Amino acid sequence: MDNGKVLVVDDESRMRKLVKDFLKRNNFDVIEAEDGEKALEIFFSRKDISLVILDVMMPKVDGWQVCKEIREFSKVPIIMLTAKGEENDELQGFHYGADEYISKPFSPKILVARVEAILRRVNNVDKKEIIKTGGIVLDKVAHIVKIDDKELDLSFKEFELLLYFLENRGIALSREKILNNVWNYDYFGDARTIDTHVKKLRSKMGVKGDYIKTIWGIGYKFEVDQ
Repeated sequence: MDNGKVLVVDDESRMRKLVKDFLKRNNFDVIEAEDGEKALEIFFSRKDISLVILDVMMPKVDGWQVCKEIREFSKVPIIMLTAKGEENDELQGFHYGADEYISKPFSPKILVARVEAILRRVNNVDKKEIIKTGGIVLDKVAHIVKIDDKELDLSFKEFELLLYFLENRGIALSREKILNNVWNYDYFGDARTIDTHVKKLRSKMGVKGDYIKTIWGIGYKFEVDQ
């Protein structure tokens, strides 16, 4: 049984084959693209892609632009691959809406584990539960958030972050705990990743963004003002 279709985008054929072989071994259906232009063509011609694995440095159209264009029309999970390890590159990836960021060289087994973790979070939702609080309505099945009846345009990770806050209302959450639960694995990057996502989430939530309180020296707490 297929776990889902994954679009693997990398200009190095050897890297595509490595990733493809490990994904297929774990029952994923893999579609390949050798550059950003081809990736966009494939993505927008299909409706069944579950996740995108996207290299940053590519000819014609780079990974940043591909991520940006996909995110304008879709909330499909995106994992960025790069040979660079600079913090600014990672933050740029999250700025464009990437959900994960993995630096080369990496363990293919770890990559597969992260793909599986993301898709579990997408697919294994409580089909009965809708969370309502403080004018916010979050539908876990439809993956929709509304504030005062207006739908928010959230990325996959922003949705997961808000869901985690709502499910832990009134509890002070450390950055490490948020990373481990929302990203669903022990994240070894800089905890400031959380701050970047919270800033974007607050901005999109407008005045309701004030419900996400900063707990200095710890992390954050979601609390609806009385």
